[in-house]
Amino acid sequence: MTSGYRGSWYFGWNIVAAATVLTLLTVGMRMGVGPFFLPMAQDLGLSRSLLSGIIAIGMLCYGLAMPIAGMLVARCSTRFVLLLGTAIVVLSSIWAVNAETTFGFFMSFGVLLSVGLGFTSPVALTPVLTRWFTRRRGMALFFLSTGSMAGIAVMTPVLTFAIEATNWQAALMGFAGIFTVITVPVACFVIRDQAPENADLTAEQIARKPATTRTAKAPSLTFRQATRSAPFWQITAGLFACGFSMNLLGTHGIPMLMDHGFDAKTSSLGIGLIGLVAIFSTLVLGRISDTLPRRKILAAIYLIRGLGFFALLIVGAHWELYLTAAIGGIVWAGSIAMSSAILADIYGVRLVGVLYGCAYLGHQVGAMISSWLGGWGFEAFGTHWVAFGSAGAILLIAAAVSMRLPAQNAMLMPAPKPAL
Repeated sequence: MTSGYRGSWYFGWNIVAAATVLTLLTVGMRMGVGPFFLPMAQDLGLSRSLLSGIIAIGMLCYGLAMPIAGMLVARCSTRFVLLLGTAIVVLSSIWAVNAETTFGFFMSFGVLLSVGLGFTSPVALTPVLTRWFTRRRGMALFFLSTGSMAGIAVMTPVLTFAIEATNWQAALMGFAGIFTVITVPVACFVIRDQAPENADLTAEQIARKPATTRTAKAPSLTFRQATRSAPFWQITAGLFACGFSMNLLGTHGIPMLMDHGFDAKTSSLGIGLIGLVAIFSTLVLGRISDTLPRRKILAAIYLIRGLGFFALLIVGAHWELYLTAAIGGIVWAGSIAMSSAILADIYGVRLVGVLYGCAYLGHQVGAMISSWLGGWGFEAFGTHWVAFGSAGAILLIAAAVSMRLPAQNAMLMPAPKPAL
């Protein structure tokens, strides 16, 4: 394909739209299991600690699947990984609703469903977007964050209502069916790994590029060199804080608010409002991410999000909950998009898939710890301050670490070989 334009329309935006919808479904299920938590615990006779442990290990499996997804995308294709992930999601959902033992539920809902969702996660979609976009890369990747936030905003109340109308088994199977109907056509007819040579650059921008940059490729770090560099671990640390906070809210946010006196619908709408506001805020953040320093945007996101976690612990009235959720929603999205864009800026497009998958493992380690801590901390101390206070503190640290990232467009190069 020599050009991705059909008239004035760039085909890459079709891929962005499809990837955003897939992200909505994937993240909405994996990061928004809160509506399932209490019904599953009551129906299966599981304690909060045990179910939190199952979800925590599932979050780790979700993260471990992502580097594998990144490698499979590079060796096979995005289409192959999406179809494989969809098959795993369907089979694991069928097993989960029919599981008769705790171990069977753990393997199906905790492990296999997490692997399937990991194969269809933003990690599998980020490489194709970075290939299709150069000029508007930040904007394109921010739409994945929009999908994540839409997943929280849409899936949390939808799943809550579906479970109340039927049961958690029917809600899970309904999700698997809708997921399949959407993912298979997208993988077969929309996703294209082969991008135009100059991506989304206009004819004028291509003409202005020096001939050397159009023909020569700058040397880049190897995977081993990249994972030994400081920016990779700074991004990973930030994603750890992101995963810790996002999954804590997704898994224990509704139970926490209900323990503080809010009813189930108000709690789910409060959490959903965060994602709803974030859908619109990402449109603004996406535009400024290609103009303002990305490290400063990332630091601001972590800072305000951290303060928001402390605020959620002390809200008492409905309007306080909704106000806190609305303010937090402004910066709730974007940390993942910023992280992947910064990785592409620093290490180049060739490594972004596998590096993002490995860095995102830090996100899921954080998610795993917070899933367990949210249940154990409440049962051990009778308060949610242990888990939610920790999330606020970790996010403030992540904000400070993000400010130490390299400046934008400071791509790391391998050290020159010593002269003989």
